Amino acid sequence: MCGAGKGDSPRLFFYLSGDACRKERGLDSMAQIKASDLTFCYEGSYDNVFEHADFQIDTDWRCGLIGRNGKGKTTLMGLLAGKYEYSGSIRGVPECVYFPYPLGEGPKGLTDGMTMEVLEALDPACELWKVCRELELLGVDSEVLSRSFSSLSGGEQTKVLLALLFSGEDRFLLIDEPTNHLDREGREKTAEYLRKKKGFLLVSHDKYFLDRCVDHVLVLERRQITVMQGNFTGWQEQKKRRDLHEQAENRKLRREISHLKEASRQTGEWSEAVERTKIGTRIGGLRPDRGAIGHKAAKMMKRAKNTQRRMEDAVREKEGLLKNLEIAEELKLYPLSYHGGRLVQAERLSLFYGERPVCRPVDFELLRGSRMALTGGNGCGKSTILKQILGAELRMEGKLYVASGLEISYVPQDVSHLSGSLLDFAREQGLPGHLFLALLRKLDFSRVQFEKDMSCLSQGQKKKAALAASLLTRAHLYIWDEPLNYIDIFSRMQLAELIRTYRPSMLLVEHDQSFLEEIGAEEIAVSVCPC
Repeated sequence: MCGAGKGDSPRLFFYLSGDACRKERGLDSMAQIKASDLTFCYEGSYDNVFEHADFQIDTDWRCGLIGRNGKGKTTLMGLLAGKYEYSGSIRGVPECVYFPYPLGEGPKGLTDGMTMEVLEALDPACELWKVCRELELLGVDSEVLSRSFSSLSGGEQTKVLLALLFSGEDRFLLIDEPTNHLDREGREKTAEYLRKKKGFLLVSHDKYFLDRCVDHVLVLERRQITVMQGNFTGWQEQKKRRDLHEQAENRKLRREISHLKEASRQTGEWSEAVERTKIGTRIGGLRPDRGAIGHKAAKMMKRAKNTQRRMEDAVREKEGLLKNLEIAEELKLYPLSYHGGRLVQAERLSLFYGERPVCRPVDFELLRGSRMALTGGNGCGKSTILKQILGAELRMEGKLYVASGLEISYVPQDVSHLSGSLLDFAREQGLPGHLFLALLRKLDFSRVQFEKDMSCLSQGQKKKAALAASLLTRAHLYIWDEPLNYIDIFSRMQLAELIRTYRPSMLLVEHDQSFLEEIGAEEIAVSVCPC
């Protein structure tokens, strides 16, 4: 079974501030979910995901749940929903509904039916007029209810299911990464929609999205959970101040330990020197008083041991001081330098599935050392353009130039199929296993994850494995298709810093606006063909 390593199990505490929110959707504004001495481990695993956890949140908050991949965000939601058995207590939990809905666990052929039938199958108590009301708030025409669910784009499906989620009452909502299939416009609209709601716990790795729609954050850090009023940026600023203080305290501690070690060493040497005088030549014709010397040496040895004990006590006092720092280790990239300046160029490029055009004609030129992002709504052909550059043979109009001899490293959008051991995956990619695992450690993989089958890893961990393989591949051009889906905020920061430092040639599809701004990517708009 999957679980976080014991060394990663956070001991939780909470920090609360601000006034309680008012009632919304029938929830009691004063209701609180309280966890006491919560400990949980997946069956068959020896690693605790949570250990002696104590925290509380208000059921009326718009609360963001933040943490690195594999730290237990989805597990915590499962515990609140009553999905797992645990030790300790969780009190005050109202009825919870988890998003995304388990479409794969419904009747056979569920997603092939009409959308309204799918919604009724997922929630027999739903009232379609309320769903239509929520769809209007999300900017979706209610006519989608009369279409086949499988014919809807990923973004449309997400919005329809969110409308179903918020059409109910008297429930606490557990929303797990709703932005993965939303384009930029969809994220903006959904953030605006969620900002007007209350009573949910939301997992998202998009900083901009979180800042727009939450009023509290619950952060799974390395050794604790912080719960505070505000958004992600507010927590991050406070965290930076706390980290600077802890680093200063750590430097002070190391100086103290160094002084204690030196004092212990000197005292031990004095004791040994005195002890040696017990055996030696006469002093002034007299034999040395070995008993007195031994007593003095014993006193000095006791002093040395006391000093040593004080040093060890000081170390134990401070041993967890820096355990909570989110240190984003530096990543490295090994790009190849292409001899020419132009890598890819599209002139009035249109692609077709059969006779159906995928997108409007698009023009762009990707030069060596530049970063370019294809942007646009769901289903407009961004990923199709990437696949054509990689060698797909769709019918096209216009021109597409790809430099000869170009070495390309590709990260696909979907990595859910990955299975087998991490070392086998590295070998299949032609990569040194030890370097691959070392890079995963920098991306916050615990060593216990190395022993697991990739099918047992979270979606974020699978995507990190694909990104690590790409980073270790020497290439002229890096093509990444929605690389940040499921990737935690802290790893996104590492990747942005990496790209700023090494400035590789990149062509990517990504909807995280703040990430694109941080790496200085030129945006090329792609739009769907109305034909």
